[in-house]
Amino acid sequence: MNILLGAGGEELAGFGMLGMMGYLVLIFGFLYFFMMRPQKKERKRHEAMLSQVAIGDSVLTNSGFYGTVIDLADDTVIVEFGNNKNCRIPMQKKCITQIEKPEE
Repeated sequence: MNILLGAGGEELAGFGMLGMMGYLVLIFGFLYFFMMRPQKKERKRHEAMLSQVAIGDSVLTNSGFYGTVIDLADDTVIVEFGNNKNCRIPMQKKCITQIEKPEE
């Protein structure tokens, strides 16, 4: 009798390990498709938007300020805020959230 119970317990243990591996794969797949993949798409969209920044564009920063780009460097922009010509602040390009091109 003990032999039969021991054999059945091992089969259940093997199925449990296989089932647990299946659940882990399922959880990882869920995390990838619903969390990591959309974040990568958003990052690519943001990088594409930042590559189109030009002098004279109106921008919205992460902190909520609207300004106009007056100078560009590799990863730095100088933004002029408001009507005061003395309010020019250098900032990183990645801090720009939204771009509006001037109407011609």
